[in-house]
Amino acid sequence: MKNIKTLCFLFLSLATIVSCSYEPEIGSTITVYPIITVTGANPYFVPLGTAYTDPGATAKAGSATVPVVITAIGKYRGTTTLDTNKADEYIVTYTATNSDGFAATATRKVIVYKNGDLVNSIEGLYTSTVARNGSTPSNAYRNIEYVHIWKNTDGTYGVSDAFGGWYEYGRAIANSETPGGLINAVDIPNNTFTFPGGTLTNSYFGGVAKITGFTVNASTKTSVLTCSWLAPTAYTFVSTLKQVQP
Repeated sequence: MKNIKTLCFLFLSLATIVSCSYEPEIGSTITVYPIITVTGANPYFVPLGTAYTDPGATAKAGSATVPVVITAIGKYRGTTTLDTNKADEYIVTYTATNSDGFAATATRKVIVYKNGDLVNSIEGLYTSTVARNGSTPSNAYRNIEYVHIWKNTDGTYGVSDAFGGWYEYGRAIANSETPGGLINAVDIPNNTFTFPGGTLTNSYFGGVAKITGFTVNASTKTSVLTCSWLAPTAYTFVSTLKQVQP
């Protein structure tokens, strides 16, 4: 009996050893992500129609230099390259990918602009101080950078944000501008304007909006843009735009 118990113990011990075999080790590697350094001014201002040479960016993954790929897109006018003959706010993106296929990105804002004299042209680069429903603007809604007005090929003017940056910059809600507003300058010195753009909508909240007023003061380089919005509460945004020279 003693021998039988000994054999059973040996058998069970062997089964335990066999059943507890170790999993093979899994190898691991360390990857070093690229770090991108954008050189030169950011934002970078380019007068309409002048040449632009991108200052570039450098990228390193550890001590290794990594190639940088550059792309650009216009924010308001649908351009997929940086076109200095078209006023817009361009986002230039720098992408670097390390040897393991991991990518990093960095961006630069390039602003192509033209300032009109507010007698013959209202195009320009503006800061905005905007009031909603007659409120006194707090600091978040003062001197917002920037609202863009450009001249279209048909002679009308486009506005980057008919709400003067209230939501996108004042409230800091990304992609919440109200684009597509059009202004027809019938007689700038006499403040005669029409608004052929029809119904607008806010990119983030939706709703129905319409530009209802625009006036200029050439001596002070200011304009006042008025836009109404129903979403479903009625709001009126009055933006005082100050033309700036970068």
